[in-house]
Amino acid sequence: MNDEIERELPMQVADALRDEEETLAVAESCTGGLVGAAVTAVPGASDYFDSGLTTYSYGAKRRHLGVSREALDEHGAVSEPVAREMAQGVRDVADATWGVATTGVAGPTGGTDGKPVGTVYIAVAYAGPWGSQSSFTTVSRYEFEGDRATVRAKTVDRALEDLLAATDETPRN
Repeated sequence: MNDEIERELPMQVADALRDEEETLAVAESCTGGLVGAAVTAVPGASDYFDSGLTTYSYGAKRRHLGVSREALDEHGAVSEPVAREMAQGVRDVADATWGVATTGVAGPTGGTDGKPVGTVYIAVAYAGPWGSQSSFTTVSRYEFEGDRATVRAKTVDRALEDLLAATDETPRN
């Protein structure tokens, strides 16, 4: 990946959020802060970026994001329910318009038959205006090929792409 491509997605996110005067917070597990780093590489990111939390452990997910013990116990950290609760939790804790969460198995170990290395869940949570009942959360499961660095880089790109898709599809007042 060259620098121009690496800057393109974060710039598109910046433009989309600035245009709507919306804010973003991220909760990261497998990406360890890389989504926040990509977003804040854009000059003026303070206009729309609120915060990023790296919540790697079960305890951190519970303490900082309000992820339920039941979701972690029943499904494990790399799961649709946990990704959903992470995105909603960071959105609500930060009081941001958008919350994005990443959780996955980056490798080279830790994979199982049901969740092989490269399995990632990305969640995007939107906070609609109060009373509008337009808030929502989407979660997508991906399986990326490659080594740990490649899986993490692909996760960052996909998280930004998923956020952009959600901003494009969300009707605003």
